[in-house]
Amino acid sequence: MTARAYLDWNATAPLRPEARAAVIAALDVVGNPSSVHAEGRAAKAIVEAAREDVARLVGCRPAEVVFTSGATEAAGVLSGLLAGHDVYVDPAAHDCLIAHARMGGDAARGHTLAMGLANSETGVITEPPAKAGDGYAYGARRADWLLLDVVQAVGRMPFAFSWSGADFALVSAHKLGGPKGAGALILREGLEIAPLRPGGGQEQGRRSGTENVAGIAGFGAAARAALADLDAGVPAKVADLRDGLEARILDGAPDVVIVGRDRPRLPNTTCLMTRGWKGETQVMQMDLAGFAISAGSACSSGKVRASRVLKAMGFDEVEAASAIRVSLGPTTTVEEIDSFAAAWLAQYRKFRAKAA
Repeated sequence: MTARAYLDWNATAPLRPEARAAVIAALDVVGNPSSVHAEGRAAKAIVEAAREDVARLVGCRPAEVVFTSGATEAAGVLSGLLAGHDVYVDPAAHDCLIAHARMGGDAARGHTLAMGLANSETGVITEPPAKAGDGYAYGARRADWLLLDVVQAVGRMPFAFSWSGADFALVSAHKLGGPKGAGALILREGLEIAPLRPGGGQEQGRRSGTENVAGIAGFGAAARAALADLDAGVPAKVADLRDGLEARILDGAPDVVIVGRDRPRLPNTTCLMTRGWKGETQVMQMDLAGFAISAGSACSSGKVRASRVLKAMGFDEVEAASAIRVSLGPTTTVEEIDSFAAAWLAQYRKFRAKAA
């Protein structure tokens, strides 16, 4: 094939045409959303329209959407409102949650569970525990608050914050096909938090700083498009492509482990583990062949080490260093899947020949 194939949608999705158009249009709106004149009101209207679009996708009230620079900033709620809490984090969660894990023991005034709904490396979906249930996850003695990272889940599977049982959720625009640098904290109505960023009091005092109007506009447009994809059954079509890819891989490489294949997964994600064949090597080989894939989360794959997520799932050091992630999207084609499978299997046969 002559054109490159992008198969790393979990790292970032290509910018949707609707989002690009919304960003460009918003760049021509001169006003500050906090200004009361006509120009300011026009900018404010863009922000509020996007807030409604994001709320519809996430299944929450518009007032529960707090715009941020991304999900990592939104995770800072664990250091604000939840200061003094024990924070129990799924060991397979994203680094932005792991960074806030802390146990203060008997002195803690509250207990918070923080977890990802869908894992970015494997696509595995984890059902959130009931806060009022017994046997809390990750060593927690009880759960006063539940924070869900739904960055990979929204737009790819049914989700509604209103029925999730969560008190907080993290969302990122660029995983949906929106621009990078825009995200949101979903905050259950009635909860009060210390500002994620102190200052002028924007976002109802929860995150100060002039809003990124263009980024937020693109976020809203991407949310609308993602919701339309869900309604049209696009994730099921992507799952068919993913399943076809896995069938071809297993036909030519029966010893390959597909991580999480026996568990509920995102429809677009496959994690292939070939013991002894380093993931970084595979990524470079596929890059040279014209395919963009990854060896883990985009926030950690640049570091040469075994996947923390896979080790947390029980795989050993060699196995955890031997995995790649292929993640698809609504515009991925059968031709791209077929070409990738052929190129990967060719390199697999070379690896096996050298190991023999």
